[in-house]
Formats: sequence, structure tokens, C-alpha cells
Amino acid sequence: MIKIGITGGIGCGKSTVCRLFAQKGVGVYDSDREARRLMNTDPALRDAIAKRFGEAIYRSGELDRKTLAEKVFADSEALKDLNALVHPVVMHDFEEWAERQEGNYVLLESAILFEAGLQDRVDHTIVVMAPESLRIKRAAKRDGCSEETIRRRIAAQMPEEELAKRAGQVIVNIKEEDLEGAVNYLHHLYEMEAGKASLNKQ
Repeated sequence: MIKIGITGGIGCGKSTVCRLFAQKGVGVYDSDREARRLMNTDPALRDAIAKRFGEAIYRSGELDRKTLAEKVFADSEALKDLNALVHPVVMHDFEEWAERQEGNYVLLESAILFEAGLQDRVDHTIVVMAPESLRIKRAAKRDGCSEETIRRRIAAQMPEEELAKRAGQVIVNIKEEDLEGAVNYLHHLYEMEAGKASLNKQ
């Protein structure tokens, strides 16, 4: 099973790209969504988070994500500690999930693929990029945030230039109708690689 990591900054449209891959029958693991699930459902992870951030971080059995976000974004050490607790559990869940998939390759969608060192856990990487003005427009429409808030989020993320340097493949997302060609090309590429790998095992 070939594993592809896909990332990109806020408003770049990586979820749109992932949806196009999913329409081809490719399994997509949304690590941000699954992390939220695991922080609520994995007993060992819940205990570790409560021990680090206090029992009150869980209210009525559910993680108080707003309070946790306030804690970790105000303290870089706290964010580092949270990532150190969550990422191993998420990656273990991803590996188990990937084993259950029937396709030739899967996607690991992560907003912090390189920041978290997850590129070492996949075979190839894709970065989705878009002009900053377009990213701001998209994020404002989606999240209902101010331009200033979105600019702060962009400033806190790895610059696109750095992401592009580290990526195996780059998709520029300006118009959705132009994405299909890029997704078709990469799908064909990964299917061919998977086919060759299968032949070599025989």
C-alpha cells in the first residue's frame, strides 16, 4: 500500500483536492478530524491529555476544544506537548486504517504534515498552493473570520515557499475545474507505481 501525504495552508483548497481523489475511490484519512475523534475516544490519550492540561479540559465527557486551543496557542511548549501526545496515536490509527483499505494507495491529509515530521511516514508528498488573496477570500467565506484573523493564521503556518521546496508534487489551486487534470495525472502516476511494486513482489 503506497501512502501519500497531502498538505497546504489555510484556504489553499486541499480538502477539495482530496475530494477529487476520493471520487476515484482513493481512501483519504483526515488526520485533523481523526485527531479530534481520538482525543475524545482513546482512553489512554484522554488520560494523558487530562494529566497534562487538567481534568477540567474534559466537560461532561467531551474535550473542551476551545479552552485547549487557548492554552496551546498561547504557549508553544504546551502545543509541543499536545502534539507529542496526539501524533503517535493518530499515526497508529492511520496505519491500521490504511491496512483495511482496498485501493493501491491512500492519502494522509494533514495541515501540519512537515511541521509534525509526518512526511517520514509516507512514500510521497503533495502540497496544495494558491495565491494568498484567494486563500484569504476562501477562508473568510468558509469560517466567517476577519481578514486579519486569517492573515495571523497564515503567518503562523509554514510559508508556502518552504512547503513547495519540501514537496514531491505541487498542485496550484486557482480554479476547481483546473484541478482535475492534476489529480488525474497523479492518480495515474501512483497507480502505475503501485502496479510495478505489486509485480516486483510476485
